[in-house]
Order: sequence, then C-alpha cells, then structure tokens
Amino acid sequence: MDTPIRPLTPQSTLPPPASLAPQDRALMEKAKALEASFLTEMLGHAGLGAAPEGFSGGIGEEQFSSFLRAEQAKAMVEKGGIGLAEQIFNSLKERAADAG
Repeated sequence: MDTPIRPLTPQSTLPPPASLAPQDRALMEKAKALEASFLTEMLGHAGLGAAPEGFSGGIGEEQFSSFLRAEQAKAMVEKGGIGLAEQIFNSLKERAADAG
C-alpha cells in the first residue's frame, strides 16, 4: 500500500505584520531581508540558475540569473523561509528588551 506524498508547507510562527508595533514591523522587514540575502547566496552556491556548459550566455546571463535567484529567495522567505528571519527577529526583540 503506497502512502501518498504530501508536499511540505513551511509554517512561520512569526505574528502577522499587521499585528506588530511599527518598530517591530521594521525589525521584521530587516530580518526577512537578511534571510533573503542569505538564501540568495546559498542558491547561487547550490548552482541554481547556472547556465548549462554547452550554452553560455556569457557575463550577461550570469548577471540576470542573480536577479532570478534574489527573487526566488524573496518568495521563499514570504512563504515561511527556513526560519532564519524568525530567529533574527526574536534575537533583536530580546536584545531590545534587555537594553530598554
């Protein structure tokens, strides 16, 4: 008996942005931007968007594939990401609470 494979759906435990205070919203956006930047680099190192060896578009293709990776990383973060933004946000909130 085959068990159907269900796709993974990441769930973020971050509160919705509309329910956050303005300063927390700013922290959240910075944390998401940092996670997206990290994912962009990791996707690049994983070879996503690399041109096949037989069809080289040169430096232009390399430049535009970086834009594609950046947008894919942003989409990943908006869908829940890998949890890095959540960790950064929580750490910044703790630091702010300790300082204030």
